Amino acid sequence: MARILLIDDDDDFRTMLSLTLTHLGQEVIEARNGIEGLELFPQANVDIVITDIIMPGKEGIEVVTELKKERPSVKIIAISGGVRNRVASYLRTSEVLGAAKVFIKPFSTAELMAAIDELLAGEKLKSTGA
Repeated sequence: MARILLIDDDDDFRTMLSLTLTHLGQEVIEARNGIEGLELFPQANVDIVITDIIMPGKEGIEVVTELKKERPSVKIIAISGGVRNRVASYLRTSEVLGAAKVFIKPFSTAELMAAIDELLAGEKLKSTGA
């Protein structure tokens, strides 16, 4: 089980993803935008952050940059939808800035859960010294 901070400005998508992740045994903290996500992060004690990239106020690129500055070891999954070429460019930038995984909406629950499991397994390996 992971403790996940989910940042997305699309209320319907965020709620659907939160309910899905919760149903699959994850603990989810929701943030409506990048500003709220960055405010929640310091006390949230999360294993993984899932952030949308294209948001009003503070875009996901800024969120990724600030999270990595605050806690370099944080595992980030960047997600985005929209015009495929533009989104792909933003997601590549997110990877360069430190996102461990990226997904273009829509993506499957199985793909997301596999990424979460992989990131958690990496953390367990680090903590055991393997």
